[in-house]
Amino acid sequence: MPHWRTWHRPLVLFAAAMAVTTVVSGVGLLVDDRVLAGSAIWFKPFKFAVSFVVYALALAWMLTLLTRGRRTGWWAGTVVAVASLVEMAIIIGQVVRGKRSHFNHATPFDSSLFAVMGATVVILWAGTLVIAILLLRARIADRASAWAIRSGVLLALVGAGFGFLMTRPSKEQRAAGNLDTADVVGAHAVGVPDGGPSMPLTGWSTTGGDLRIPHFVGMHALQLLPLLLLTLVALAPRFVRLRDPGVRLRLVRVASGAYAAVTALVAWQALRGQPLVRPDGVTLTAAAVVLAATAAGTYGALRGRPEARPSPSTTKELAS
Repeated sequence: MPHWRTWHRPLVLFAAAMAVTTVVSGVGLLVDDRVLAGSAIWFKPFKFAVSFVVYALALAWMLTLLTRGRRTGWWAGTVVAVASLVEMAIIIGQVVRGKRSHFNHATPFDSSLFAVMGATVVILWAGTLVIAILLLRARIADRASAWAIRSGVLLALVGAGFGFLMTRPSKEQRAAGNLDTADVVGAHAVGVPDGGPSMPLTGWSTTGGDLRIPHFVGMHALQLLPLLLLTLVALAPRFVRLRDPGVRLRLVRVASGAYAAVTALVAWQALRGQPLVRPDGVTLTAAAVVLAATAAGTYGALRGRPEARPSPSTTKELAS
């Protein structure tokens, strides 16, 4: 693995700033008892900061793997860092003012801030798309690594895309018919108002669907799929089958398919207005099918025909 000093500098600096923001927001949660939209007012910047730390570091590392278009990748990563920084500045600024950042149209100023946030999300998504295209064209020697990285970034793009659905007026808001004068347009929850009963830590609705779930699950494929591969490599000295690059490739493919299926499942559940913690029979059946297919795929990946033994240099590179 490339030394961290070679990682994309603006993204690393942004991640460091978000680590500091995580600490500041954590202190805010302890000392500031204000509540906004049913949640502690510093909870949103805390969650966003934590998410941005891992997202930025993953992209910063992946950009070191580019074999073509390095300059384009550098600029794309810088655009992602700047756009994300602007979004976080608005979120924190609104917390200081005691106002909600998302979906806020209460005043022209609040509406303008939310419009800027919307633009930063589009820019962030476009920057990540450019990086994804460059990674698809990169020559990554280990096929399992290439598959984990490419599928991770593509699923992250899908997950980020669910954010656009949240900006649309909810069914209840459209029924009210006052979208031009409403203080709030858009919602995280589906079928219930935002700010109702929610899960601890995540804040996801326990009474209706919540689009933040597929948004979260999809975006963090960027870290989890490469992390799975690193885990397989770390376990290879203890398990003979995992020393085979073909087995690792097949396992990563199974994991990528399962991850995509889970993302689709929680998105379907949310869009039906169903809480994650209260799935109906149809959702449970679909989940069982995904689980069974994943188990069968994992068994087949482990039992498949071995490939040629990896060269010592490849094994050393993966384990480093």
